[in-house]
Amino acid sequence: MSPIFRRKQAVAPGDRLVTLIRKPGCHLCDDAQLVIEKVCGDLGVSWERKDIDQDPQLHDQYWEQIPVVLVDGEQHTFWRVDEERLRKALTD
Repeated sequence: MSPIFRRKQAVAPGDRLVTLIRKPGCHLCDDAQLVIEKVCGDLGVSWERKDIDQDPQLHDQYWEQIPVVLVDGEQHTFWRVDEERLRKALTD
């Protein structure tokens, strides 16, 4: 079968990783963190926080999009985090 028609292998929520890229004093970052804590807590998903001021590469890549949410290293969203969209991304 062609790889185009193959489904992606499902990943269990416990094997996922959500990364919040944020900066100090950012109210949108605080809002995003609350959503991530709730969704990840409900699903048993690990998450981490990275400070854009501590990593020049993250700063260069994401400065205009803060906060940025990555799921398994791939950009999921930026600015505002939708709880249902994040939950779906972690369970599909």
